[in-house]
Amino acid sequence: MTGPVLILGGTGEARALARQLVDAGVAVVSSLAGRVRDPALPVGEVRIGGFGGVPGLTDWLTEHRPTAVVDATHPFAQQISRNAAAATTQAGVPLLALRRPQWQPETGDSWIDVPDIRAAATEVGRRSRRAFLTTGRQDVGAFAAQADTWFLIRVVDAPTADLPPHHELLRSRGPYDVAGERELIDRYGVDHLVTKNSGGSMTSAKLTAARDAGVPVIMVRRPALPDGVAAVDSVDAAVGWVAQLR
Repeated sequence: MTGPVLILGGTGEARALARQLVDAGVAVVSSLAGRVRDPALPVGEVRIGGFGGVPGLTDWLTEHRPTAVVDATHPFAQQISRNAAAATTQAGVPLLALRRPQWQPETGDSWIDVPDIRAAATEVGRRSRRAFLTTGRQDVGAFAAQADTWFLIRVVDAPTADLPPHHELLRSRGPYDVAGERELIDRYGVDHLVTKNSGGSMTSAKLTAARDAGVPVIMVRRPALPDGVAAVDSVDAAVGWVAQLR
């Protein structure tokens, strides 16, 4: 094993993977997109900022010759995942996707499954008068035309896109607990929760709170990985994959 492992990160799984690899004596470079202010940083070497699309990432891989790339980005970070698949193919570098398991509906849940964020906005317009929007700041603009719905919009950093005319902005960073999520639903009279199926425990309390309150969830389906990309759903499995390359 020669070069470092490049971790395309920004998630809790990426930080956990960096920690385990560094503890095992494996050099890592974690790459963060730089879209979140004051991100939690992993151990090991960190670079912040984009590569410049497929050509830039291919050039970086060719210059630094990492042993492997692990795409541990957010499950909805489609562009970087597509870029990683194309660039690693061109540079001849092994690629693995680390994706946390998706949320699954439980007894008592009422989920409206939609294929993308635009479909979620359409369903909000059809169904909701007071929606709790938790899809992230980059997707807020898709709901800007929904003038008949009031939104509680929760984000980490302030959105730059147009906002719906009737809303309250709540800036907050997880993890969240069920009691706090239920209090928000009750206080604001929320009748629908809108979220993306990102999975994980950090923000799953809102699903339990919605279930307990009898509030339907408009759930945006997780996009598929690029064709041919191998994937695992745990940090331990990703560590094992790296070990096999040694």
